[in-house]
Amino acid sequence: MRRRDFVTMLGCAAAALPIAVRAQQSAKQRRVGVLMNRAADSSEGQARIAAIQQRLQQLGWSEGQNLLMDVRWGADDPDLERKGAAELAALAPDVVLAGGTIGLTAMIRESRTIPVVFAAVGDPVALGVVRSLAHPGGNVTGFQAFEYTFTAKLLEVLKEIAPRVRRAAILRDTASPQGIANFAVIQAMAASIGVQVSPADIRDPGEIERAVAAVAPSGDGGLVVTASGVATAHSGFIVKLAARYKLPAVYAYRHIVVDGGLASYGPDWTDQFRRAAEYVDRILRGEKPADLPVQAPTKYELVVNLKTAKTLGLTVADSLLARADELIE
Repeated sequence: MRRRDFVTMLGCAAAALPIAVRAQQSAKQRRVGVLMNRAADSSEGQARIAAIQQRLQQLGWSEGQNLLMDVRWGADDPDLERKGAAELAALAPDVVLAGGTIGLTAMIRESRTIPVVFAAVGDPVALGVVRSLAHPGGNVTGFQAFEYTFTAKLLEVLKEIAPRVRRAAILRDTASPQGIANFAVIQAMAASIGVQVSPADIRDPGEIERAVAAVAPSGDGGLVVTASGVATAHSGFIVKLAARYKLPAVYAYRHIVVDGGLASYGPDWTDQFRRAAEYVDRILRGEKPADLPVQAPTKYELVVNLKTAKTLGLTVADSLLARADELIE
């Protein structure tokens, strides 16, 4: 073989090498969809995405190398959640991480074969998305939002931060099984702390305002806003109503307190998404959702907005301040 032909052959082989390498990398790349139940410009949503990415990276998954992540932002809006779920299903991902009940149900409607890991979902058994917590079965597993006993703590925090409260409206989503159960748990312990409670549906702003206005005139009223996608979707409106009527209100979500709510007690939601990323890793490595038990939260946090407390004329007890995980001033 002449030297010139040999050099040409080497050059062709070298030029083809990157293509072969890229093809090999592409074959190893896994696809993960994320349907996030927050808006794209939400600091809470961005924190959750960052937690997912960080944990996956710690577990050996690097975006652009062996992982491709597609994110859709549902914002707890049924139309956006359905659109995002349809788009993700069309991409045929190896697994989807779905945040919140609305996003999870939208994803299940699109596919009963794509593995789905959920986070921040209230009662997956009552919803019918898993057979049991220990043995989910099917293509779905994940991390439930809370254990129902936690909901009673919301009323306890309300009474502690505003001792004058004798009546409380419990804002809930009756379209979800957890809405009915949440009120039952609160009602069972309300008398023991001297608070009369009444349920209030929150399907639309009109219902919310009527419920808030009804408890305001007595001067000893308060609000408990239980966990639900509807509560999140209307959280800004609820915070404004609580301020207008000068009502102390306790929420299940930290981000609502950051945005001006009085106090929250609930799971560390970002930690739930971090833990959900671990299930995504296990499924990518060959485990089945049916074999991964649904898990409850392990971390709860108490957050108090001292500025809002001052506006309402409340002096937060030292005992509550000492227990708070975060104080917003």
